[in-house]
Amino acid sequence: MRFRRRLRLGNVPLLIGVDRVDYTKGIPERFAAVDRLLTLYPELRGTFTFVQVGAPSRVHIPTYRRLNEEIARQVDEINWRHGQLTWRPIVLLNQHFDTEQVVLLYRIAAGCVVSSLHDGMNLVAKEFIATRDDCQGTLVLSPFTGAARELTDAILVNPYAVDEFAEALRLALAMPPEEQERRMRRMRAQIEDNNIYRWAGMLLSEAGKLAGARQSVGELV
Repeated sequence: MRFRRRLRLGNVPLLIGVDRVDYTKGIPERFAAVDRLLTLYPELRGTFTFVQVGAPSRVHIPTYRRLNEEIARQVDEINWRHGQLTWRPIVLLNQHFDTEQVVLLYRIAAGCVVSSLHDGMNLVAKEFIATRDDCQGTLVLSPFTGAARELTDAILVNPYAVDEFAEALRLALAMPPEEQERRMRRMRAQIEDNNIYRWAGMLLSEAGKLAGARQSVGELV
């Protein structure tokens, strides 16, 4: 595939992360998990690649600029420690990807990792599921994301627990296709059912209840 060739990704399974570079996204933690995975299971070297799409964010702020530098240094160290002549365990794409490119990456990935330390809904998880009409692929998801409340068929893992995180990545790579399909079908049904229209309806319903309660209090006063 031209996309793989252009990014020099080879033909190995891909684990992916798609985030802007921010302290809340848990990017150093997921790289530490890749490092730990390859330390615990050196036989996995050369068998997969972790692709991180991370557009630089707020680099005019010194702390964010240092974060970008620290992430790049971490990737270099891990690639030096575990890499081989024609294989890098982590490919850091520190650039903006358009929607078409991101969708293509979602569709060819063996798994998507969303390891936010503190976040809202984190729509990357749902975007990944929505693109997988083949019902394949695995989702590794932090319990600190709002999406974790719905997507219970993801592999849920604490991003601070590096050994547990490493095992979650191993499970994502080793999960049989039949199990991937079972989980993905349930997650796709979940996001199809709980869409923006239902979310808007729930908000309006709650707002109506609140307005009714205030009116009742006013009448009592």
